[in-house]
This record gives sequence, structure tokens and C-alpha cells, in this order.
Amino acid sequence: MSYFTEAASVEAVNDRMGENIDPRLAEVMGKLVQYLHTYIKDVKLRPEEWDAAIDFLTRAGRMCSGERQEFILLSDTLGVSMLVDAINNQRPEGATENTVFGPFHVAGAPIRQMGDKITLDGKGETCLFEGRVLDLDGNPIEGATIDVWSDNADGYYDVQQPDIQPKWNNRGRFITGPDGAYSFVGIKPVAYPIPDDGPVGQMLGHLGRHPFRPAHVHYLVTAPGYQRLVTHTFVGDDQYITSDTVFGVKRSLVAPYEKVEGGDTEWHSHFDFVLVQS
Repeated sequence: MSYFTEAASVEAVNDRMGENIDPRLAEVMGKLVQYLHTYIKDVKLRPEEWDAAIDFLTRAGRMCSGERQEFILLSDTLGVSMLVDAINNQRPEGATENTVFGPFHVAGAPIRQMGDKITLDGKGETCLFEGRVLDLDGNPIEGATIDVWSDNADGYYDVQQPDIQPKWNNRGRFITGPDGAYSFVGIKPVAYPIPDDGPVGQMLGHLGRHPFRPAHVHYLVTAPGYQRLVTHTFVGDDQYITSDTVFGVKRSLVAPYEKVEGGDTEWHSHFDFVLVQS
């Protein structure tokens, strides 16, 4: 048994673990104790700072509800969500990259016909979204489901404004045919802030950080025999494109948005999704 000292603090704590616990649990918790103690020693954490950390976590827990998860916001804004996603979704060159799922997906969105309009509230600048779902060799994938969702022109998802927005506003599912093509009419998305009225928002303020996400459209693309793809496409000229508060932007996910003159929509955005076989 190791007695607790400053020098041997890690060994003292980790030596208390039982012999027959799950090996992965032992690895994860052992490293957590190691890095946490190293951090505390490195910054020479003061008692009042640790008290402030406990208070922060307590307030974060109190903010959580069925509609709000403050700890996910904390994970997102510290880059942890994106790091876990990146580690577990490494794909070969040429495949579409993953990014964070976000809290606003709703299962069971209506299946719509190609070319249908998904924006139902009449707000925003209309945009034709189109492209193909392909494999790594450039072959079209038939039967792929493209589940899409985005905010409205005011920067809110329909689930955030159930009494204001029509149900399924800016949402829909599309199933590709033999050509792998998809198309639908939505709006050019706008930037919006994450909920910043709690301790995570206060943390961002103290760090001199803003709470905004750049304009983006969410996609969940699935097909039999292929890896599930969770991703966004981003508006490249958005003012927050290089400072996304949840670090979700990847260069390959910045999509072209072209202004349309005299067309049926005000904008056009083409993006191909490339899937990897499972």
C-alpha cells in the first residue's frame, strides 16, 4: 500500500483499485487520476480555485434538464466532443469527414421527394442544395438516406420554438435512386449562439470567447453496407468560420454557396458525400 504524499499521490489513489475490475475501466480511470494530479501539481492549484471549480460543476449540473445538457456544452466548448469524434471516426483520404452531431436532431423526419422544399415558415434566403452520395471509387450509392436539418433564418431550430415554427421546419429525409443524386430546397443557414445563459456561457465570457457557431446545415447519411456519416456543410464566408465555439469546422466541409440570378432560388450549394464501406 502507498501512503498519500504529494510526490506519490497518483500511486496512492490508483493502488486502491481492486484486482478484478474491468480492464478498460482500470485503464481509463488510472490515466484520469494520473493526468488530473499532474495538472493540479503543474498549476499549483489553490484551495479557492478548487472551490470555484466545484461550484462551477455544481451549477452546471443544476442547469441540466430534459431539454438542456450543460455538460455537453462544456464538452463541446472545450473541444472534447470534437476530439472524441475525430479519434473514433478516422476515414481514408477522399471520404467525407465527420463532425459533431449536435443536440437538435429529431428522429423520424418526413421522407420527402427529391427537389421538395423543407423550409416551411417562409423565412430566409432560399437555397437549392444538391449533389450525390458516392463510394470511394466515385460510384453512386443507391438507397442512401440523407437526413437533413438546419436552423431557420432567426437562428433557431424548430424544437427550440415549438409554438412559433411549424413542426419539421427545415427538416427532411431523402432517399437516393440509382444515380445517387439528392436535391432539396432549404434556406441559406445563419450563424447562431449556443445557449450561453449558464456557467458555460460565463466561462466563455471570462476567457474572452464568443458563443457562436458559424452557419451550417446538418446531415446524417446512411446506406446499407456503409459507415454512418454525421457531418455538416458550412458557409465559407461566415464571420465565425474560423472560430466555431465547438470546433466543428473542417476545411473539407466548407461548401460552395453561389448566388443565383433569375432562378427559382436565391442560392445554390453543391456538395457530394463520399461514404466508406463498413
